[in-house]
Amino acid sequence: MPLSRRTLMLAPAILAPLAGIRAARAQGGADPRLGERAAGKPEAGATVIEYFSLTCSHCAHFHKETWPQVKKSLVETGKVRLVWRDFPLDQLALAAAQVARALPAERYEGFIGALLASQERWAFARDADHIGEIAKVAALAGMGRAQVDAAIADEALRRGILEGRLKGEQEHKVSSTPSFVFGSQTVPGAISFDRFAELAGAA
Repeated sequence: MPLSRRTLMLAPAILAPLAGIRAARAQGGADPRLGERAAGKPEAGATVIEYFSLTCSHCAHFHKETWPQVKKSLVETGKVRLVWRDFPLDQLALAAAQVARALPAERYEGFIGALLASQERWAFARDADHIGEIAKVAALAGMGRAQVDAAIADEALRRGILEGRLKGEQEHKVSSTPSFVFGSQTVPGAISFDRFAELAGAA
């Protein structure tokens, strides 16, 4: 049965158990799957946060058209560190984010890059087996179908990602994707390389 792409609404029924998840995490230690995913050196001149959804076409455009230049000119030169944060816009994006988070941290960037590059095929193709297509990409990263299904069924992982999305709304006033946080400034939209460099203070 295809997974619904219905827009995610953070209703009270979804948010109510988050306090319990936080308490359990505090007792058992932080879940490494929900740890920071980033590219660049910790001592980079600037840290930029990107809130993104794997089913967002504007996010895909930024990742395909602008991210390669940002990575080459700003990240690999030590000027910028980019931190990725999940902001799933629908149920399918949430499932894909769960799979991405279940992978080893060093495979995260390659996996989300592959999903964003092939977004039309797995997210928007009519009558597509959405999860099956995600699983094909995950297989290239070394994750079998049983592991994909387990990640999507993992309620703690799901709620941890939703908690992160809620935090983005509350702390950085994120309401759309992609949204980039430069210091205290949140800038929505798939901005150009020149604009990104200017806002990061690396122009």
